[in-house]
Amino acid sequence: MSDTPNSEDRSLDELRREIEDIDREIVELIARRTYVADTVAAVKDERDLPTTDEGQEERVMERAGENAEQFDVDANLVKAIFRLLIELNKVEQRESR
Repeated sequence: MSDTPNSEDRSLDELRREIEDIDREIVELIARRTYVADTVAAVKDERDLPTTDEGQEERVMERAGENAEQFDVDANLVKAIFRLLIELNKVEQRESR
C-alpha cells in the first residue's frame, strides 16, 4: 500500500480546503455585520431609539428567506441563522447601553 494519496483523496482534500475558505469568509461577513450593527446601536443610542425594531427584523427575515430561495438553500435554516444573528446583536446592543 502506497503513502501517496490517490486522486479521490486529493479531491477530498481540495474540497475540504474550499470549505475552510468559505467558513473563513462566513466569519468575516459575520464580523462585518456585527460592526455595522454596533454602529446602528450607537446611532439608536444617540437618538434615544429603542434597541428592538420589530419591523426591521421582519424585513431582515423576509430578505433572508428570499435570498435562500434565490440560492436554492433551505429557507428555514437560513432564517434560523439570521434569528440567531439578530438576537446576538440585540444582546450586544443592550449590554453596551
